[in-house]
Formats: sequence, C-alpha cells, structure tokens
Amino acid sequence: MGLLTRHRCFLQALAAGLLAAFFCRWLDTPLPWLIGPLFASAALRIAGVELCCPVAARAAGQWAIGTVLGLYFTPAVLAVVTARAAYIAGAVVFALALGCLCAWLLKRLADVSAATAFFSMALGGASEMAVQGERHGAVAQHVAAAQGVRLMFVVSFLPFLLRYWSGHGMPPLPVAPVAFGGAAGVMESALFAFCLLAAATCAAGWLLWKLGVPNAWVLGPLVAAGVLAAAQLPVGGVPEWMVRTGQLCIGLSLGTRFTPGFLHTAPRFMAAVAACTATALGLAALFGLLLAKIGGLHPATALLATSPGGIAEMALTARALHVEVPVVTAFHVCRMVVLVLAVGPAFRRLLRT
Repeated sequence: MGLLTRHRCFLQALAAGLLAAFFCRWLDTPLPWLIGPLFASAALRIAGVELCCPVAARAAGQWAIGTVLGLYFTPAVLAVVTARAAYIAGAVVFALALGCLCAWLLKRLADVSAATAFFSMALGGASEMAVQGERHGAVAQHVAAAQGVRLMFVVSFLPFLLRYWSGHGMPPLPVAPVAFGGAAGVMESALFAFCLLAAATCAAGWLLWKLGVPNAWVLGPLVAAGVLAAAQLPVGGVPEWMVRTGQLCIGLSLGTRFTPGFLHTAPRFMAAVAACTATALGLAALFGLLLAKIGGLHPATALLATSPGGIAEMALTARALHVEVPVVTAFHVCRMVVLVLAVGPAFRRLLRT
C-alpha cells in the first residue's frame, strides 16, 4: 500500500470514526469516542472499505490515555492501591486459570491445535499474544482474530452494563495549572507544566518501546505520570480533547484489524471464540462480585478490574463511569505484565503434563 493510499485510508477512517463518535454522543452511549469509531471502522472493514490506522496514531492515543491514567496515582491513592495488593495477586492467578480453562474449551469446540487455542484465549495484550503464539506454532491470524473479538466483546458489553451502577469513585482529573500571576502567568505556567508532563511521559514511552516492552506507549507514560503525581509535582493535566482523540485512535486501531473475509474465515472457530469469550466474561463477573464481597470493593470497580479486557479500554471505561480508576488500572497492569512474562513458560509446562 503506497503512502498516498495509506493517508487516504486513514482519513477515511478518521471521518467514519468522528461521525460515529458524534452519533454515539447524540445517543448518549457510554464511551462514545471509543465505541463509535470501533464499531464503525469494524463494520466498514468487514464490508470491504479500505481503512487503516497507522501505528503512530495508536501510539499517540495510548500516550494520551496512559498519561491521564498515571495522574490518578497521588500518594493517597497509592496507599489505597497498595492495600489491595493481595486481591490484585489473586486476580492475576484467576486470569491465568481462566485463560487455561477457556483454551481447553476452545480446543474442544473448534478442534484447533493446543497452541492456537491457548494463545487465542490468553488474557494478555492482543498483539503480544499473536506474536508469542506464532513462536509456539499457533495460527497467528486465528489468534489475532480471537483476541480482537475478545476486546470488542468486552468493550461493547461492560460499559452499558455498568453505566447505571457506578455513580461513585472519582471523576476525571481536571487540568490544574499552577498560577504565578494574572491570565498570562496562568497560561505560561499551564504550558510549562504540560510540556514537562509531555516530555517525561514521551521519554518513558519511547524507552519502553525501544526495549520491546508490550503496550509501551500505555505503560511508559502511565509510570512516568504516576511518579510525577506521587511526587506531587505541579504538572497540570491532559486536555480533554486529547483524551477523546486518544480514545478515537484506539477505537480505530481495534476496528481496522478486521478484514473483509472475517465473517467467512473459519466460522466454526469464530463461533467457538464468541462462546468462550462469553464464558470468560461471565466467570470473570462472578469472580469480580466475589472479590467485591470479600475485599470491600464496589461491585462496578471489581467487575472492571477482573474483566477480560485490555488496560486502556477498561481504564477508560472506569474513568468515564467514575469508577476507581487507579484500582482498575493497577489490576490490569499487573495482570498484563505477569501474563506476558508467564504465558510462554505456562504453555510449555502444560504441554509436558
């Protein structure tokens, strides 16, 4: 695909995503800037329309989301998250077990190889699971499709379920510049604070990306912004239009993964993936409600924290619904890190048993 063609495809995706986002806002759906672009781009791609979302656009979206999430980690919030460490560890173990159970079920239903089933149902990063799966003999296209269906299923279901159940927690962080005088001083200090924040978070994202860390442009900015917030430095915040643009880019990057032949490729496999994803979502919900009961968490927080979704998508949902964002983020970050490191050795161990 030539450069001009890629630009045209991206502009088409942007136009479709913006229209869908405004339509979802009019409908008053949760997460309109994520769900609208995701569904619109996926539907158009399946219909054969040439759309694409460059890697740089997704990275920019992840940077915005990672940065705004990191700013929640003030000293008081860190104390709350630390107090939940045992529950976070339990949720990570549960995620590993849930992935293994759903992999066994997928292998039985779809009659695919153990590697394809295992990495299709592993609750890690979608792209990382496809890469690791291919290394272990899985069909990478099937793994990528299964992971995409999982994310789309969770993102399109949970926000609607939790919307009227989650009026608690903390609202989105405001932009809070430090004033050194009149209006000009406020603007200068706000610009300086934002430049400091952007420089630190971009440097962290770039470093993790160069090191090959999965989800580098979420984790790097998240950690950098979290350190600045924990140190109580006056770094201001991320403008809301940047957060919405980040959601738009993430929605487009998820939706444009689908292909025109998606519905006709391995229909038995995709039907089995849908069934296994629904099973995973149901079991995760039951575990989340149990965790809420024994751990004193609000049910909406626990459901999002233990759901089989991605870091950015679930944290965005928590932010939009005023759920305890740092708790949800901490659960998913720990799960993702452990799963990415452990999924390969876990699969090899399962093969030996």
